[in-house]
Amino acid sequence: MRRKHSSPRRLLALLLSLPLLAAACAESELPEGHIGGDMILATTTSTNDSGLLEELVPLFHEQTGITVKVVAVGTGAALEMARKGDADVVLAHAPEAEQQLVDEGHLVETHLVMHNDFVIVGPPDDPAAVRSAATIDEALAAIAPVGPFISRGDGSGTHKMELALWEQAGIDTADVALLDETGQGMGATLNVADQKRGYTLADRGTFLALRYNLELEVLFEGDAALLNIYHVHMVNPEVHSGVKEEQARAWVEFMISAEAQEIIRTFGIDEFGEPLFVPDAGKDLDELGH
Repeated sequence: MRRKHSSPRRLLALLLSLPLLAAACAESELPEGHIGGDMILATTTSTNDSGLLEELVPLFHEQTGITVKVVAVGTGAALEMARKGDADVVLAHAPEAEQQLVDEGHLVETHLVMHNDFVIVGPPDDPAAVRSAATIDEALAAIAPVGPFISRGDGSGTHKMELALWEQAGIDTADVALLDETGQGMGATLNVADQKRGYTLADRGTFLALRYNLELEVLFEGDAALLNIYHVHMVNPEVHSGVKEEQARAWVEFMISAEAQEIIRTFGIDEFGEPLFVPDAGKDLDELGH
């Protein structure tokens, strides 16, 4: 009986089909929800310095296959990246500045994610007697003639809050004794305040994460004006054509998911005895007392 031999055409067709078969097999092995690719997250330094993103980003990558490039800068710089279309998603804590970009159409799919609060920290001996202040206005009035006060001075959400608080207290920053602007993130600013035995405004999360390396102590806290609110946004792909829409939307949905919110709820308890943030997905700002 004569054996049949495959024709060159049939062999070529078979060889050409192998990569497609391999790709199909690999795709079938991918977990549900796998998206892949990469994206840029522009965020405030506090989410990075506190260590929160070290918990969230690997889990997100595991679930979606998306590689996240974290650009941790002040909120002002993060929002400027969004305005230019240089980021895909934003996680920030300057609600008024964020709302301006929402109104201008640069940010969409905005969601409340979490909050913590700001605190005034300073040297343990507290030469300005900030501990005796009853309100944030009194605390700043006590600091102003004594100093030094170490400011972020970087247009960040914390810096914007600081300037608003000085204004609320009726104090011109030009009259604040020994005011020094670092132009750096929260961690670096806390280190400068520690070295100079000065006062500064810090988000509680970053301070707690770094406090064992600092002599600074929380000297004033609890005023309603010190609420620190974080939102997540997608940079509008209809305005900025380079936005990784599928990846960005996946991050937004991840941040408000039950799993991510539970991580936020418990983050810091084991190490610091208290959470660094409070999860807020699905809440209204009125529920936060804002």
